[in-house]
Amino acid sequence: MLDRSGASTLATRLSNEIVRGHRDGLETILETRNLSKEFRGFIAVNNVNLKILRGTVHALIGPNGAGKTTCFNLITKFIAPTSGAIFYKGNDVTNAKPAALSRLGLVRSFQISATFPHLSVLENVRIALQRQAGTPYCFWRSDRVLDSLNESARRLLADVGLQELAEAEAAELSYGRKRALEIATTIAMDPEVLLLDEPTAGMGHEDVALIAALIRRVAKNRTVLMVEHNLSVVADLCDRITVLARGEILAEGTYGEISTDAAVIEAYMGVGHV
Repeated sequence: MLDRSGASTLATRLSNEIVRGHRDGLETILETRNLSKEFRGFIAVNNVNLKILRGTVHALIGPNGAGKTTCFNLITKFIAPTSGAIFYKGNDVTNAKPAALSRLGLVRSFQISATFPHLSVLENVRIALQRQAGTPYCFWRSDRVLDSLNESARRLLADVGLQELAEAEAAELSYGRKRALEIATTIAMDPEVLLLDEPTAGMGHEDVALIAALIRRVAKNRTVLMVEHNLSVVADLCDRITVLARGEILAEGTYGEISTDAAVIEAYMGVGHV
């Protein structure tokens, strides 16, 4: 039987666990539970359990064939899981369509830059703003109606460092600046969670630095989940990192923790260095 001191200590511990449980529930904005994907007998993702905390930058990394892109496509609902569940702010969104997720605040970019090449930089962002405002483009609309979005579009371009190129055609931009424009159009959708698919893929050092700085800026008031192969970018930007190998979670933690993990080092042997 507990004495008064022991009972008090137990009550305090239980109270702290309850408070911590409530806090964790509030902090977890995106979660997967036993998420799996099988392609004709090949298990690409196997029982992946992720918790993405609100206001953090979280990376999915792993050697080639680890399942990170498949996992990312499952989370963003571009492919359907074989089993498991996805929760956003505590709600089961496993069966939601990508467009529905976007309206809820989960918005993704793509590894291949997706812009309208023969529209101006400003017009690209304005189209995204029209969609968010629920005013799709109609050829009979007055230009004055569309011009009402210009101020917001220019603010977004300033956020990504493209304000001086507002009138340029998107096709004229360098690859890195096209990615910056795509991020601007993604932000125009007002995401609560920004999902980035290899945002620095195929870039030179200068463009990598530009995009990394941009992600840091936009992450100040958002949650970011990114698949990224550039480990220098991951080390610089990410609060938490999940390492996948053969479709399963191999390790999770800060960069300092995963970079000294023996299993992670072995997984990357011959592929790269952590």
